[in-house]
Amino acid sequence: MKFMVAWNIPPGGYKAAVERFLSTGAPDPKGLKTIGRWHAPGSAHGWHVVDGDATALAELMATWGDLLETQITPVIEDEEAGSSLAKVHGK
Repeated sequence: MKFMVAWNIPPGGYKAAVERFLSTGAPDPKGLKTIGRWHAPGSAHGWHVVDGDATALAELMATWGDLLETQITPVIEDEEAGSSLAKVHGK
Protein backbone atom coordinates (compact mmCIF):
# COMPACT_ATOMS: atom_id res chain seq x y z
CA MET A 1 0.00 0.00 0.00
CA LYS A 2 1.17 3.53 -0.71
CA PHE A 3 0.91 6.28 1.87
CA MET A 4 1.40 10.05 1.66
CA VAL A 5 2.89 11.42 4.87
CA ALA A 6 2.57 15.18 5.27
CA TRP A 7 4.97 16.33 7.96
CA ASN A 8 5.47 19.55 9.88
CA ILE A 9 8.18 20.53 12.33
CA PRO A 10 6.60 22.32 15.30
CA PRO A 11 8.11 25.61 16.51
CA GLY A 12 11.28 25.03 18.49
CA GLY A 13 12.00 21.63 16.94
CA TYR A 14 13.60 22.66 13.67
CA LYS A 15 17.26 22.34 14.70
CA ALA A 16 16.81 18.88 16.28
CA ALA A 17 14.86 17.61 13.24
CA VAL A 18 17.50 18.90 10.82
CA GLU A 19 20.31 17.38 12.88
CA ARG A 20 18.61 13.95 12.95
CA PHE A 21 17.84 14.06 9.23
CA LEU A 22 21.41 15.02 8.30
CA SER A 23 23.02 12.48 10.63
CA THR A 24 20.82 9.50 9.73
CA GLY A 25 19.58 10.23 6.21
CA ALA A 26 16.12 9.14 7.44
CA PRO A 27 16.36 5.52 6.26
CA ASP A 28 13.26 3.42 5.69
CA PRO A 29 12.57 0.58 8.11
CA LYS A 30 12.36 -2.94 6.68
CA GLY A 31 9.06 -3.34 4.84
CA LEU A 32 8.86 0.26 3.62
CA LYS A 33 10.27 1.93 0.49
CA THR A 34 10.46 5.65 -0.19
CA ILE A 35 8.89 6.65 -3.51
CA GLY A 36 9.80 10.31 -3.01
CA ARG A 37 10.30 12.96 -0.36
CA TRP A 38 9.75 16.69 -0.91
CA HIS A 39 10.59 19.67 1.27
CA ALA A 40 8.88 23.06 0.94
CA PRO A 41 11.79 25.49 0.52
CA GLY A 42 12.29 27.86 3.42
CA SER A 43 9.68 26.17 5.59
CA ALA A 44 9.30 23.44 8.17
CA HIS A 45 7.01 21.12 6.24
CA GLY A 46 7.06 18.58 3.45
CA TRP A 47 5.72 15.31 2.08
CA HIS A 48 6.97 11.74 1.98
CA VAL A 49 5.39 9.06 -0.21
CA VAL A 50 6.16 5.50 0.83
CA ASP A 51 5.14 2.01 -0.29
CA GLY A 52 4.85 -0.84 2.17
CA ASP A 53 2.91 -2.20 5.08
CA ALA A 54 1.25 -0.23 7.85
CA THR A 55 3.42 -1.84 10.55
CA ALA A 56 6.61 -0.55 8.92
CA LEU A 57 4.98 2.86 8.51
CA ALA A 58 4.12 2.85 12.23
CA GLU A 59 7.79 2.15 12.98
CA LEU A 60 8.87 5.10 10.83
CA MET A 61 6.35 7.38 12.56
CA ALA A 62 7.55 6.21 15.99
CA THR A 63 11.11 7.08 14.97
CA TRP A 64 10.14 10.66 14.11
CA GLY A 65 7.15 11.17 16.41
CA ASP A 66 9.12 13.15 18.97
CA LEU A 67 10.08 15.78 16.36
CA LEU A 68 7.39 15.85 13.67
CA GLU A 69 3.65 16.30 13.46
CA THR A 70 2.34 14.04 10.71
CA GLN A 71 -0.81 13.34 8.75
CA ILE A 72 -0.94 9.99 6.94
CA THR A 73 -3.20 9.35 3.95
CA PRO A 74 -3.39 6.05 2.04
CA VAL A 75 -3.14 6.81 -1.69
CA ILE A 76 -3.70 4.94 -4.96
CA GLU A 77 -2.47 5.68 -8.48
CA ASP A 78 -4.59 6.68 -11.47
CA GLU A 79 -4.84 3.13 -12.83
CA GLU A 80 -6.20 1.81 -9.52
CA ALA A 81 -8.58 4.73 -9.14
CA GLY A 82 -9.75 4.35 -12.75
CA SER A 83 -10.48 0.66 -12.25
CA SER A 84 -12.58 1.39 -9.16
CA LEU A 85 -14.43 4.24 -10.89
CA ALA A 86 -15.16 2.05 -13.92
CA LYS A 87 -16.70 -0.62 -11.67
CA VAL A 88 -18.98 1.89 -9.99
CA HIS A 89 -19.90 3.88 -13.07
CA GLY A 90 -20.00 0.98 -15.54
CA LYS A 91 -17.48 2.31 -18.04
